Amino acid sequence: MSSLIAIIYPSEDKAEEVRKRLIELQKEYLLTLGDAVIATKTDAGKIKLNQLMNLTAAGAASGSFWGLLVGVLFLNPLIGVAVGAASGAIGGALSDVGINDDFMKELARGLQPGNAALFVLVKEMTEDKVLKDISPFGGTILRTSLDESKEQLLREALQKASVA
Repeated sequence: MSSLIAIIYPSEDKAEEVRKRLIELQKEYLLTLGDAVIATKTDAGKIKLNQLMNLTAAGAASGSFWGLLVGVLFLNPLIGVAVGAASGAIGGALSDVGINDDFMKELARGLQPGNAALFVLVKEMTEDKVLKDISPFGGTILRTSLDESKEQLLREALQKASVA
């Protein structure tokens, strides 16, 4: 079962630093990420989501490939690429994988301008090693779907950095 964790950081740079570290930990097989998104609030109150993956661009690229392949079969590759890219981009824009964007925007409305919230969907993790690794970054828990004992471990790990 996946767990959702949302942690507030004082800046987008700090949240990005933590996200990069989590990706490194994933490469070390210490956790499996389903999604990792940074939400920020501008001075004007607008919420911006910094997605890990641009689904529109990925859809356009895969659509171009399949469009080219179909176009070659029907002896008109340029039209095939154009149609494939357009349909892939539309499909990518309409698909929302991972954490629901509306949910993240709703929670991020409570942020102070300049702060950032890191939303992480964790499929699996080696808790003791991951918590030890991210605790120096600090942060404040905004929301979590962890059970009470695991949430308490996370809170304690993040508070160590605040005290230090």
